[in-house]
Amino acid sequence: MRKTRSSLYVLAAAVAAVGGLVACSPLTAINALSPAGSTDTSTDIAYGIGARLKLDVYRPARPAAGAPVVVFFYGGNWNSGQRKDYAFVGRALASRGIVAVIPDYRLYPQVRYPDFLDDSAQAVAWVAQHIGAYGGDANSLFVMGHSAGAYNAAMVALDSRWLGKQASSPAILAGWIGLAGPYDFLPIENAAAKPVFHFPNTPLESQPVNHLDGKKLPALLIAANKDTLVNPVRNTGGLATRLRERGVPVTEIYYDGVSHTTLVGSIAAPLRGLAPTLDAIDQFVHKNASLSKVQAM
Repeated sequence: MRKTRSSLYVLAAAVAAVGGLVACSPLTAINALSPAGSTDTSTDIAYGIGARLKLDVYRPARPAAGAPVVVFFYGGNWNSGQRKDYAFVGRALASRGIVAVIPDYRLYPQVRYPDFLDDSAQAVAWVAQHIGAYGGDANSLFVMGHSAGAYNAAMVALDSRWLGKQASSPAILAGWIGLAGPYDFLPIENAAAKPVFHFPNTPLESQPVNHLDGKKLPALLIAANKDTLVNPVRNTGGLATRLRERGVPVTEIYYDGVSHTTLVGSIAAPLRGLAPTLDAIDQFVHKNASLSKVQAM
């Protein structure tokens, strides 16, 4: 969603730290300060037909056999964003032994709900079929997102319609991760999101909280206590409560040192002092990847 002023102050410091990149965007600066290190990247891989239906894969230079896989969806009100801006997420996950996939998806005004969910599911289905060629284990597959991207991840994980259209189901997933996600946002107050979701005729089925009766996938839900864009109590807290009531294992974390925007920024090396977000993701993925392998035996 939109950046807050306080978030931009922190990100502006990252920009200023890159002498030759003073005029660049905060995300460009964060990427410049997040070197690839011992990771490899494969870019511009088509998972469907169309300019936006491409993805990048980040992996450890020497991935361990059966490395877990995370498909990450970025935010941006479903009307902005591009995968290259989140290279720092892919590199950070790869540095922890995780094969990371970052897809683009179509945005408003080219499309509206639910078309970007079809794209998200198509990307996940492609990963499930092809990630072995990049050192990843399709049996340890997770979806993850920030803000609007967390919504996409939640819907792919909780609502079987989307992967069902790809001749698959959420059963292929080992778990999902949401960072500052909007999971229960009716009536819509965000002006940018209104046309995306056909306001005032937004269907109830568009809300992740209305899709809780499927496979009980482990969930990691992280939010910023100071989030002024997506209410953490209603969205993260409310969804966590409803999932637990249905016997779903949920890890629920709130951080004080970050905002809506800097929560995802804290994954990057220069901003990790803000919150241990990467550590929490790392622990959740490896723990549940191991459990999924045991259950598959």
